[in-house]
Amino acid sequence: MAIIRVKNLLIRTYIGFNPEELVNKQDVLINLEIETNIPEEALEADEPAGIFDYKTITKRVIALVQDGQFKLLEVLTKKILDIVMEDERVVRAKVEVDKPHALRFAESVSLQMEAKR
Repeated sequence: MAIIRVKNLLIRTYIGFNPEELVNKQDVLINLEIETNIPEEALEADEPAGIFDYKTITKRVIALVQDGQFKLLEVLTKKILDIVMEDERVVRAKVEVDKPHALRFAESVSLQMEAKR
């Protein structure tokens, strides 16, 4: 079993429902934790055949976030988690999305969701 972590993926998107949030993109910070099996053959051969491709999944997440518009942090987080869980090799995944400066005296607000097979 292996855990892949994608840390601090910074992307701009439309997030929120206040008037200024509907027309101005904001930063979100995304962290992914993906538990998967690595085939013994891949480890012995040092070849990527059969392994979970974190580059491809990251590109899909970036496209979703950049091209989307979300009122709720909960919806954005769930959609990212759904993308990660589409791959049958994923045993467990955890997604955390931070919205910096969402509250006046806080550095950020974050939401975390997890799914298991």
